[in-house]
Amino acid sequence: MREQALPVREISRQALYRLPFYLSYLKKAATDGVLYISAPKMAADLDLNEVQVRKDLAKVSSCAGKPKIGYETAKLIKDLENFLGYDNTTDAVIVGVGSLGSSLLHYGGFSECGFRIVAGFDAVNFDEDPFEKEKPVFPMRKLGELCKRLKVHLAIIAVPADSAQSVCDELVKSGILAILNFAPVHLTAEPGILIQDMNIASALAVLSSHIRKELL
Repeated sequence: MREQALPVREISRQALYRLPFYLSYLKKAATDGVLYISAPKMAADLDLNEVQVRKDLAKVSSCAGKPKIGYETAKLIKDLENFLGYDNTTDAVIVGVGSLGSSLLHYGGFSECGFRIVAGFDAVNFDEDPFEKEKPVFPMRKLGELCKRLKVHLAIIAVPADSAQSVCDELVKSGILAILNFAPVHLTAEPGILIQDMNIASALAVLSSHIRKELL
């Protein structure tokens, strides 16, 4: 019998950030033979608040924790994968195929997260005969045409800061609705376009500051 779908519920961006960590943790637990797991155990191991863990899980899963036993691990995994869309592969493109972009283009682990990069675009480092490649890299002039033809709505930007905004503008014109931005600059777009910044320099600054404090 088909399972009844969980009603769509509003969830904060902060909670969304935590869900992949829950999923990774639960998959490891399942591999170790853990059939049931409690919210206090998850909270302690992930250094989170127990109440927050319960609230997050209640948003995405119909699985109810049993007293003194906890949640069914396999059920939580299934519900989290469903909520995050990992059971439906989403196609993406990447713009900027230098050192970072090339590594992302050929990284095979994205399939475990429910998406795959189907093509790259670059102003210089494109393939002369891209259709012969499993992960083709096209010249930038093909961006709009191919995004619309492939019905791709997710893109990754891995270009220098000075060209990132113009690339973002082109992606929006091409029908892209969500952008993962690795360029070290804040981008803007019209309402309805979600941009997620992945500023490596900022993250390293936080880590460096922590090290300095610990060594004082």
